[in-house]
Amino acid sequence: MGFFVKASSVSGQARYSVPEEQAEGSFVGNIARDLGLDVQRLVSGNARIVTKESRQYVDLNRDKGILVVKERIDREELCEKTTPCSFSFEVILENPIQLYRVTVEVTDVNDNTPAFPKEEIHLKIVETAATATRFALDTAHDLDVGLNDIQKYALKPSDHFKLDMKSQPDGSQFVEMVLITPLDREKDEEHALVLVASDGGAPPRSGTARIHITVLDANDNAPVCSKQVYKAEVQENSPVGTVVTAVSATDADKGANGEVVYALSRVMKDVNNLFSVNIKTGEITVTGKLDYEKSKSYYLNVLASDQGSYSDTCKVIIQVSDVNDNSPIIQLMSFSSTISEDALPGTTVAVINVHDEDSERNGLVECSINNDLPFKIESSLSGYYSIVTDDVLDRESVSEYNVTITVTDKGSPPLSNRKTINVKVADVNDNPPKFDESEYSRTVPENNSPGFSVFTVRARDADWGQNARISYFLEENK
Repeated sequence: MGFFVKASSVSGQARYSVPEEQAEGSFVGNIARDLGLDVQRLVSGNARIVTKESRQYVDLNRDKGILVVKERIDREELCEKTTPCSFSFEVILENPIQLYRVTVEVTDVNDNTPAFPKEEIHLKIVETAATATRFALDTAHDLDVGLNDIQKYALKPSDHFKLDMKSQPDGSQFVEMVLITPLDREKDEEHALVLVASDGGAPPRSGTARIHITVLDANDNAPVCSKQVYKAEVQENSPVGTVVTAVSATDADKGANGEVVYALSRVMKDVNNLFSVNIKTGEITVTGKLDYEKSKSYYLNVLASDQGSYSDTCKVIIQVSDVNDNSPIIQLMSFSSTISEDALPGTTVAVINVHDEDSERNGLVECSINNDLPFKIESSLSGYYSIVTDDVLDRESVSEYNVTITVTDKGSPPLSNRKTINVKVADVNDNPPKFDESEYSRTVPENNSPGFSVFTVRARDADWGQNARISYFLEENK
């Protein structure tokens, strides 16, 4: 059952902020006040939340005009490391159709502890290693962001080593342990250290990894990467096994001490599932599904180690290029399946949302409808379109229309999607009954009994339903 629309859609926006992990029913915002709506309008307009996501985190209390938390919001699950973290939805009212966009920013709570990929780190260091020699360490990962993310590292005890932290181009940190005093294998063959990662929350959380160092006999030369930084590009639809690039390092030593092997020494979360390095050749290959829409670049550190105790770190920057692999999506936000034939031009019939998960030109879309109809499509908010009447309607000529919405992106080749809606035209009593003849003339014999049938008249009405039901009566011709 459809409903009638008598006015064009209007739009507005509201933005709120709420900490993650709030209890169900917690206050989010006063939507009625902030959008200038009367609470009674929310009730009479059957205000409701429409979201294109699979989960609805916020509920609308129409009687109070407020938004409240509907279910647990986990910022890390929702956005991972993306900041700011937010989700959006629309509030739709009917009679007339009104569309409002609401964005809720989810702020971080320090509910995650830093964690290292391994609880123990084993290193072998030659006793003749020079001071200032650097050793790459695994960094910890904290699901939180901002100050609640990892802020500092500490090494205990620190008699022979200190920590040096460097920032990656993506803002993450690369941790190295630096030798500050010479080692003596005859005095201490092994060293036990604790690496501590602490976040900046209140109170702070910390995670640890134990470092076991074995002091070895001399190895004269360390591997040296042939480039300081390797740069490569890979398409997001590259299959597993695609070779992205290869790193190489040389070692002037002979025999086992000159044989170089490669390993990922420091990776971002999930990179282990996306890339791997060949231990012997240094080739970096794709091992998972890349998605440009999730991450446009990756920063890897490949550890080149000899069979002794030395190593060098080859830095790799991998850029992911976008492929037009997502078709535009059409979502019907509000729709009046029946519209009166006396509706004025500009009356809103439907509101749709169009979006494309691709980026840049691949994500730009054009929206149109079949042009042989008395309707047109207008853009309102970004990504939103209204289908409105563009001419007068006449149910007696056309009683219903099939409106096909076509959305095409600007990728190469372009991808498109279609959706058809059926709009029925409701009748208005705009046609008078018409007799089959303008004048009826018959000859009647005299002396007829009451009830004698003289003749039959017939009238037709172009309207429909109740508007086409005809009653007959005689008027005295004065």
